[in-house]
Amino acid sequence: MNPIVFHIISGQAFFTGSVLVMLAAWLSTRESRVAKRVMVLVFLLGMIAIVVSSTSMPYWFYGCAGVITLVWISSCFVKKWRRWSAYAVIGVWAIAIGLEAPYHLTPTIKPVASRSMTVIGDSVTAGLGGGDKAETWPQILARKHDLQVQDISHVGDTVSAALKRVQKAPVVSPIVLLAIGGNDILGSTTTEQFAKSLEALLAELSAPDRQLIMLELPLPPFYHEYGRTQRNLAQKYDVALVPKRVFLSIIARGESTLDSIHLSEAGHQTMAEVVWGLVMPAYATD
Repeated sequence: MNPIVFHIISGQAFFTGSVLVMLAAWLSTRESRVAKRVMVLVFLLGMIAIVVSSTSMPYWFYGCAGVITLVWISSCFVKKWRRWSAYAVIGVWAIAIGLEAPYHLTPTIKPVASRSMTVIGDSVTAGLGGGDKAETWPQILARKHDLQVQDISHVGDTVSAALKRVQKAPVVSPIVLLAIGGNDILGSTTTEQFAKSLEALLAELSAPDRQLIMLELPLPPFYHEYGRTQRNLAQKYDVALVPKRVFLSIIARGESTLDSIHLSEAGHQTMAEVVWGLVMPAYATD
């Protein structure tokens, strides 16, 4: 995968963009004509990076940051505003970095009483079916680490389809990992339908003494609403949200996929290793 594409889809471009906007604000306090010209270019690059990163910051924060940034832009015509508005821009985008950073940290999973888990996914988990005989990553996980894995994954499943499968197959595992939603983004599911289905699925799965883990979806530019839904519902249902860069780092390797999305045999091996790294603390004392 192209490093620039990875930087954008992983959401890391948000940090780059924020830093560039802060740098532009600082440059605006300089009197040099060269600094002014560089400031414009740096600011534009920063805003583009923020927008295409599809980062799901709260609406209220984007509103506040937007107003402060507009006041700073207006200070180009009102010199007495320039310095304090530049410092305000630096401050608000520094806060943005602080608010976003926790979503890029790998969550910690608490110990559980039994060596079992449930996986809910689509073809990235189930494989392509048909002539695809590769051992899937849930099967590898079960074989290598003596786990009882309930695999509720199916080719082409959306969140809505996964909900119907869960309703027919009772889940009893203390850990449930959700790797679902890619077909909703790539298909015709609206953000409203996605939110409704995902909330119903999490409500169905939520139970005392059960930990839910959800892979955050790598998002193309302007698909931030899907990410906002995941984050809001993860907070509501106490779901451990795994940063999008984790899954993206797997499919970014050329040998890990068959078609840039679906996992190859090597990709399933890598996915199993990555997932085990996430859930291993849960079984450490078992």
